[in-house]
Amino acid sequence: MTTPHTLLRSLPPDLDPNRLPRHVAAIMDGNGRWASKRNLPRVVGHQAGVGALKELLRCCKDWGIGALTVYAFSTENWKRPQYEVEFLMALFEKVLNRELSEMVDEGVRIRFVGALAHLPGALQSAIEGAMAATEANTAVEFTVATNYGGRQEIVNACRELAEQVRTGCLLPEQIDEKLFAEHLYTRELSDPDLLIRTSGEQRLSNYLLWQLAYTEIYVADVLWPDFDRAAFHIALQSYQGRQRRFGKV
Repeated sequence: MTTPHTLLRSLPPDLDPNRLPRHVAAIMDGNGRWASKRNLPRVVGHQAGVGALKELLRCCKDWGIGALTVYAFSTENWKRPQYEVEFLMALFEKVLNRELSEMVDEGVRIRFVGALAHLPGALQSAIEGAMAATEANTAVEFTVATNYGGRQEIVNACRELAEQVRTGCLLPEQIDEKLFAEHLYTRELSDPDLLIRTSGEQRLSNYLLWQLAYTEIYVADVLWPDFDRAAFHIALQSYQGRQRRFGKV
């Protein structure tokens, strides 16, 4: 039986393989609302969202998109109900342990960015193990922003540079955009070409504030658990229909 999933296993013919984004960022919004619409607990929506993320990661590999960065947990998300926060921490650890061997086999290199030292110890151990196990992989760079805040990231970079100036290792006039970017969590990545936010919300929510300066933004009305290959195809069609001028005419 042919399904929409199998039909989109290869890059759709209406997309130009030479004009795909090299790096896609995503704000995975709407898990709770997806569950509420079905009279289910919010945590069920987070479980469903894992499936959508796994499929998007596979899609990036299948279609030749080399980097995917997703917003998994923000510094503000600690304000959510305690049971939901605890569930998310346990879910992250469970998914990492369950999916690690498959990520290794499929060539996915996973890394985590954010204030990771504040996460539960067991989750930190799972993160360290996953990053070490996939370090040599090259098929897809998969970055998970966890306990991440864009303002916090910028402040941390400023503090690091200020300390170098204080100790005489750096002159203020030596600080430029390139040097500043080297002190961000994402120093090993190129800036995203495309940001996708689901659920129709039109804000950045403290995500990659420095890195998104010239990123194309696409807002999808679908809730994250329903964001499938067909929805990603539409996002890429929109991306390829734009002119990226970076301030030029």
